[in-house]
Amino acid sequence: MTPIVPLSGYAGWRFISASLDTQVERYAASPVQARDRAYFRETIGTVTSAEALVADYRLRRVALSAFGLSDDMPNRAFVERVLSEGTVDDDALANKLADTRYRKFSEAFGFGSPLPPRTQSPGFADRILSRFDRQEFETAVGAQDEDMRLALNASREVPELAQSALGDTTAWLTVLGTPPLRSVFETALGLPASIATLDLDRQVDSFRTAAARVFGSPDFAQFTDPDKVEDLMRNFTLRAQISAGPPLTTPGYAAITLLSNMT
Repeated sequence: MTPIVPLSGYAGWRFISASLDTQVERYAASPVQARDRAYFRETIGTVTSAEALVADYRLRRVALSAFGLSDDMPNRAFVERVLSEGTVDDDALANKLADTRYRKFSEAFGFGSPLPPRTQSPGFADRILSRFDRQEFETAVGAQDEDMRLALNASREVPELAQSALGDTTAWLTVLGTPPLRSVFETALGLPASIATLDLDRQVDSFRTAAARVFGSPDFAQFTDPDKVEDLMRNFTLRAQISAGPPLTTPGYAAITLLSNMT
């Protein structure tokens, strides 16, 4: 099944966000998705090691996709190391990688810990499959409109990050270290990609300053408010649409440009 993405920009975002639950449910029920979901649910409880998980193609696919890491499907040795070293040790690979998705991935499965892996815990399959369904839908959307995929990812990840127990600086550093989120915030805040050449402290200061200018506060915790998240989505999709450069004859383009310049 192909997701319905009839429009780009903010109008497209409003459509897809309004139909999101129904579209995700329908996509998860498609034959390939349904088979992989059933297999994961039936099998994951028997997996007690990173080696066993990585050796099973279908389990590996669901696990990686659930965290937006499908590009690592061929990298079996790397994935096994990320999982097997866990996140307890500061020197574990997942804790050293700039992309924070690997830490979330490793932590979720709980290998490399004195405790039993989380694959044995009640509700584990449901939690991973919920992420899998949403991520697979986002990936399918991205095949039609990459900016819409980024918006969907951010609308899910940003509130979770804002509600976490992380401090403000750590939350902004997480954004800097998560490529999809970084892309959304850079675009929404009107920051150039060249900002990545600055040291991390100056990058955080730049993101905070821009957030205060655009959203009224430098604090990441503001994104616990759904209205602020929607403001983020609006700014991102409008600016991304303008950056894509539709012709000036496109209906409504001049209005979109003026609206974006007011943010």
